Amino acid sequence: MTLFHLIAGWIGYLLICLLGLILIAFLCFCLYIKYIHLKYDHIPGPPRDSFIFGHSPTLLREMSNDRFVHDKFLEWAETYGPVYRINGMHVVVLCVTCPETTKEVLMSPKYPKDSLVYKRLFNLFGQRFFGNGLITAQNHDEWYKQRRIMDPAFSSLYLRGQMGVFNERAEKLMDKLADMADTNTAANMHHLFNCVTLDVITKVAFGVELDLLNKSDSPFPNAIEMCLKGMVHYLRDSTFQLYPKNKKFINEVKKSCQLLRSTGRQWINERKMAVQNGEDVPKDILTQILKTADKEENIANDDEELMLDNFVTFFIADLHELINWISIDYFCVILLSAHSTLKKKVLKETLRLYPTAPGTSRFIPNDIVINGIPIPAGVSCVFSSYVCGRLDKFFEDPLKFDPERFHPDAAKPYYCYYPFALGPRSCLGQTFAQMEAKVVMAKLLQRFDFSLLPGQSFDVLDTGTLRPKSGVVCNIRHRGQTPAA
Repeated sequence: MTLFHLIAGWIGYLLICLLGLILIAFLCFCLYIKYIHLKYDHIPGPPRDSFIFGHSPTLLREMSNDRFVHDKFLEWAETYGPVYRINGMHVVVLCVTCPETTKEVLMSPKYPKDSLVYKRLFNLFGQRFFGNGLITAQNHDEWYKQRRIMDPAFSSLYLRGQMGVFNERAEKLMDKLADMADTNTAANMHHLFNCVTLDVITKVAFGVELDLLNKSDSPFPNAIEMCLKGMVHYLRDSTFQLYPKNKKFINEVKKSCQLLRSTGRQWINERKMAVQNGEDVPKDILTQILKTADKEENIANDDEELMLDNFVTFFIADLHELINWISIDYFCVILLSAHSTLKKKVLKETLRLYPTAPGTSRFIPNDIVINGIPIPAGVSCVFSSYVCGRLDKFFEDPLKFDPERFHPDAAKPYYCYYPFALGPRSCLGQTFAQMEAKVVMAKLLQRFDFSLLPGQSFDVLDTGTLRPKSGVVCNIRHRGQTPAA
């Protein structure tokens, strides 16, 4: 009995000590939060919801109520000016619309990508995802080596040599739409663009035929969709994987990541073997990248993993940037009844209102001044092309869709328009995206008239990249054909 009391006493003592340590740690954490508040509270910003969680409750409430969180950022930018802060526990993020700071930070390599976001995307629920690819690489020299290998394959000169593939795949889409027009079948344009863009990318980049417009058994579209959904939950809700109800979804996301990487490994190894054996290989992006990589010195053992990182990056980021851009652009063209002479201006105006990647972020390692406000080092800055494109201080009557803003004689926007980001880390695939969009849009406008079905809206869905929420479902008819009564 004495021994029992002794053991119970020790256990009670240890529990009290443990609770005391937890309390001390919590108090220290609160003091650190207070220090962060004192350090950054001179910067304008909305009132915090709570001392500890900052503005997180407001943002979570916006997302859980199926609202578009970037509209909240726009509201705050209009209220608090060109730089405002957002608090979340001990983390402070600055939202910046100041053109001078945008130019200084995004155009310079001395401001690295924000590790708070990009380092977290190395894995997705424990499965390697973007790894150390072009989007997530923190070290400038490592990033530059990869970019140097990739750039020749995405140059305008090289991609112009692939115009035959662009045209061929676009023609298949036209055939599909012609059949739908003949049978008076409604077309989900976002889905069709998804299919044709995947077809273009796999053919131009890897020499692989998927033919998704006619075959629906490929696992690729679903795998990409699952990865995007998983990415949003993974980045925005740190507790998501703690709930048992989400386990099935998380496993599906991990399997989708594995599918993309295993397929990429197979395609890359098959091409390497073909090159080594002196076989005729397609003159596609993969061949060009392998040739450029062979010329590089100091090739590391993990270069295959880096190539797979960029394989996933290309499919997840560049693919959906292209798909969503064309889909929303198509939506706007419908309402504008645009002709091909307006095409270039329409594309630019569409990206002003609906940039597929809403923004980017950078880490500020040294003290700077933004719009006259001193900013201490150690903070992350978010630059939102979506917000800048809708501010009336940059664009008169900003919600009006007006392609004439981008007339050649009009004043060019000064560092407030960057749908593909700016500077050395701008989007690698933007030339690819623009070429594909122009080819598809030109053929559509030449051959078809279209009208939105009732119930379609301008609502945007945030899945990491922005996309039309309602799918852009249209009635299609041949140009010049009389509408059905």
